[in-house]
Amino acid sequence: MLDLLVKNARCIRSDGIREENIAIENGRIASLLPCDEKPAAESVLDASGYCVLPGNIDAHTHFNEPGYTWREDFSHGSRAAAKGGVTTVVDMPMNNKPPVSTARRFMNKKALVEHESYTDFAFWGALIRTNRDDLQALHEAGAKAFKCFMCEAGGDYTDLNLSEIEDRLQLLKAFHGLAGFHCEDYAMLKDEAAAKIAAGLTSRQDYLDVHSVAAEKKAVRDLLNIARRTGGRVHICHVSHPEVAELIRKAKKEGLAVTAETCMHYLLLTDEDFLKKGGVLKCSPPLRSPQAAEKLFDYVLDGTIDTICSDHSPCDLAEKNEDGPRGIFGAWGGLSGVQTTLQTCWDYVVNRRHASPALVTRLFAEHPAKIFGLWGRKGALLPGFDADFVLLDPNREWEIREADLLYKHPFSAFCGQKGRGLPVATYLRGKRIYGSEGFCEKASGHFLA
Repeated sequence: MLDLLVKNARCIRSDGIREENIAIENGRIASLLPCDEKPAAESVLDASGYCVLPGNIDAHTHFNEPGYTWREDFSHGSRAAAKGGVTTVVDMPMNNKPPVSTARRFMNKKALVEHESYTDFAFWGALIRTNRDDLQALHEAGAKAFKCFMCEAGGDYTDLNLSEIEDRLQLLKAFHGLAGFHCEDYAMLKDEAAAKIAAGLTSRQDYLDVHSVAAEKKAVRDLLNIARRTGGRVHICHVSHPEVAELIRKAKKEGLAVTAETCMHYLLLTDEDFLKKGGVLKCSPPLRSPQAAEKLFDYVLDGTIDTICSDHSPCDLAEKNEDGPRGIFGAWGGLSGVQTTLQTCWDYVVNRRHASPALVTRLFAEHPAKIFGLWGRKGALLPGFDADFVLLDPNREWEIREADLLYKHPFSAFCGQKGRGLPVATYLRGKRIYGSEGFCEKASGHFLA
């Protein structure tokens, strides 16, 4: 007897939509059946009226544990993720104290959060100046990728210069390691920001001028040249502009081992919104023009951009204050979005841009699973895969409100956004972790080695 039969499922596959029944046994999908075939099961879930998507994978989150838990922690972050249809997160190694730069720190973080997470989870490892000799051990501990900054990231997380990046990509090739990059040119940002602040030019427009498209493009060009020389695998984080995406498109056509992500804030929000609302919309790279946001979606459609993630980077609202001597430069630069990424993407892709729902599955499930070494277990509604899935009501209208957010600090740049198509239940390995009745009684997320 099956553990669960999901009947009348309108499954959103990466290659289209199919009506079928999903047979689940021992936490995995046992088979996919015609809708008129209903084997015996201990529980039956009627999915009529819903779209059934594979559990979403958010491959870029900052849940800030250990060390910065006044901003967020795994308990709050993973609950918000589960409510938003995310079943797996890949959490970043910075905004951790200490940064996850060694295997010991990696395993300490795993032990700390494994009984708190409502979703399955994996970790990025750090790629910083001091951990050159730790990369192999981090990989063996389970790091899915290694995060590097091409600009200043803060006192406890060092950036790498171009020669150091080339050296590290050569090292990572020994185990086919993936390096992800925050691409903004350090020299351009450092010099221009220092000049602005020294002159008392600390407005929102000054911030946009410093964090220019040119600075992002220069870093991406430099990185792609290194990838060309080394043959190393690179992943470009939070692409903000179509001119940056065009560089990536050409690199892919050339055959370089490059993948890329963007975030919903670069598609839905603009520099005009930032100039009006200020710190609450500050991120890095910053929001771009309405024309750039419109054009960026073309690169999502053509596959240049492989995946969409939240880059969930929360803070206390007071950290968004612009009144200090550094003005907007002193405000925290990150947005909260892990709970709302699926619903905003569904509405944008399906309702506004009239693209296939299958694109949502590719962006949020199949592609991140393949990039981050989870494919075969995560990323699809296929036999043998974990029975992670989301029920989405395509007709449910929504408005993002602070009262509905589960973050430790429930505010968001997306508040006020409206749309249609809302995740209403989330299942992890065949067990409901979120639904109309609330959450499961205790956190049940697993570490993905």
